[in-house]
Amino acid sequence: MSTVPPTPNVIRLPTPAPPPVVRTPASYEEHRGKGTPLVIDNGATTLRWGWATAGEPFTGPNVIAKYKERKHNKPVLLFGEGVDCESGARAQARTPWEGDVLLNFDALEHALDYAFVQLGIDTPAVEHPVLMTERLSSPLHSRALTSELMFELYSVPSLAYCVDSVMSFYHNNLPPPERQYTADGLVISFNTASTSVVPVLGGQSIMSHAQRIPWGASQASEYLLKLIQLKYPAFPTRVTTVQSSWMLQNLCEFATDYPALLRKLKDPLELRASERIVQFPFTVPVVEEKTEEELARIAEKRKEQGKKLQEMAARNRLERLAQKEVDLQALLNLKERRDKENKKEWMALLQEEGLENEAALDATIKKLDAELKKAKKKEAEDDESIAEDEPSFPLVDVPDADLDEEGLKEKKKQRLMKAGFEARARARREKEREREEREAEERMEDEERERDLTAWANKLRKEHEALINKMKGRARKKIELSDRKSAAAQARMKSIANLAADDRVPKKRRKAGGEDMFGADDADWAIYRQINTAAADSDEEDDLNQLHAIEQKLLAHDPNFTTEHTHASILSQRSALLSAFKPLYEEGDLEGRSRVHLNVERWRVPETWFSPSMAGVDSAGLGEVLQNVMARFSDGEKGKMVQNVFLAGSPSRLPGLQPRIHCTLRPILPPEMPLQVKPASDRSLDAWRGMADFAKTAELSKVSVTRGEYEEWGGERIKRWWGGNWNLATPI
Repeated sequence: MSTVPPTPNVIRLPTPAPPPVVRTPASYEEHRGKGTPLVIDNGATTLRWGWATAGEPFTGPNVIAKYKERKHNKPVLLFGEGVDCESGARAQARTPWEGDVLLNFDALEHALDYAFVQLGIDTPAVEHPVLMTERLSSPLHSRALTSELMFELYSVPSLAYCVDSVMSFYHNNLPPPERQYTADGLVISFNTASTSVVPVLGGQSIMSHAQRIPWGASQASEYLLKLIQLKYPAFPTRVTTVQSSWMLQNLCEFATDYPALLRKLKDPLELRASERIVQFPFTVPVVEEKTEEELARIAEKRKEQGKKLQEMAARNRLERLAQKEVDLQALLNLKERRDKENKKEWMALLQEEGLENEAALDATIKKLDAELKKAKKKEAEDDESIAEDEPSFPLVDVPDADLDEEGLKEKKKQRLMKAGFEARARARREKEREREEREAEERMEDEERERDLTAWANKLRKEHEALINKMKGRARKKIELSDRKSAAAQARMKSIANLAADDRVPKKRRKAGGEDMFGADDADWAIYRQINTAAADSDEEDDLNQLHAIEQKLLAHDPNFTTEHTHASILSQRSALLSAFKPLYEEGDLEGRSRVHLNVERWRVPETWFSPSMAGVDSAGLGEVLQNVMARFSDGEKGKMVQNVFLAGSPSRLPGLQPRIHCTLRPILPPEMPLQVKPASDRSLDAWRGMADFAKTAELSKVSVTRGEYEEWGGERIKRWWGGNWNLATPI
């Protein structure tokens, strides 16, 4: 794993914006008593408001928070950018919108209070006609409560609703003053929580043919955040929704042909060239540097501690060994009393020792004897360089008749000690013989290497390759066994069936006490290797040890064999495509580990507008919706609309959207039909400007609902006109 080289595509997250400047309310004298229309674009992300005669609106994030000020312990109402100034207020933030539906009317009331205060309105009632946006096919409940708020609380003289995307289209196709508005087009509106398509013919929006999909910028931002969390599950810092929204707006783009792009990005070099690296803030821990004297003192202290631990372990090991010898001798003495005691007394003696029967005694003796042999063999390996003086055993050759009871006990003890000494001596001799053979083999190998290094290296490389292939075959067989339809799995099932059906002892002999001879042949036990897929092969550890030894020799003597050729390196290698998709950094590289590499995600997230199913949303994509809307019109009407395909909404700023819409519409239109895709001149403010343009005309009074009409009809009913919704609308 190597450190990723520096790349010019590293982009740092923007620093937090400074606290907003406190706004002074504007003067109201210019508009007092004149009935200047008020224009309010109630967006899900941004609230825009102002006088229809103004060139630019007031703007602010459409969010409020109730906060208790600490110094004076008084409740404070914060709006927009002011919410981010207090960390305690951010947790209490609320927006009037829930997705694409206007629901939180207390938040809307506070936002409108702020808007009217900033406009300088100081009268008990807002004595100005209001033009306000609402969502396409807005629920009647939301409209009724909004109308109630405007008429009952603010006492506005009249209120009109419009659709923001249609008003943006109106502003970009504004006719001369002496001509009537008769523009044709196809409006595609990209909103915070939805995307809609509205056909316009002769200046009239055909709302009966408008369609909407439940996917917008907020869902795309959340989807990008989930992709980052999935790609970096152990990222050192928390990635917020604000940061993912910034990455969506600044680093993502639409692909003209997404499948073709994916095929191109299969090349690791193309993938690395297309990535954007986002550098998140990180803090380098302060490491206290120690002097050489302190480091030497720490090393000496660790060395002493290690030596003490080794001594303690050796002492404990010897104590356990001595205790096991005492226990074994006691059990052997107990076994010798078997012939001297009757059955009842013998069982009582066994129970005193915690043994159920004589078989348990034999099993315990066998277990202790095996543990002692293993421990003594390990001691002999550890202390093989220490010569052991041959002890004397004077009583071993003395006849039993010449010894008393104490002498007999001592003779038995000496016999056991002599057997142990001889076993250790045999182990040392065997060890010495193996060492001599190993040294002889090493000398022969050294001579062979000195004679012809290339041939020696080639031979070891072949052995290395053969062992790796053998281990790969073993792993492949395990994978095949997991597939019940594979030949290996079927052979395993056949072995199990044969084993279950194999009657080793006929029924007559079984009744007569016949003995099952399974296991007499060592080949019988191989069946368990075939049927037990979880059991490790007994040769696997030996193969690994042999492979490691060969690799050490090649690394030491073969200049062409590097650590990249070792088995461990081969296992840990990542594919070039995976390394390009998510590069790895060294363990201590905090700067590298605080980076997010965006490559495929840059196009994958915008593609969800055309394929919402990629993000788990059961909805038609934008291309299918466009085709469905266009199918409702004649070729002549289609020709008028597709000459002015209009893109509205802030998310339409993403690069590549215009050619993608063009490539989506071109196949469903006749070849000779002209097609032109146009974006809004200012995607953020054109909707408000179009509303202001319309509010300055005499037509506003015709489409507005007056207070008297509100009291007669209720809050749900509106007047039907070219820029508003049609649901529960009364013709003018």
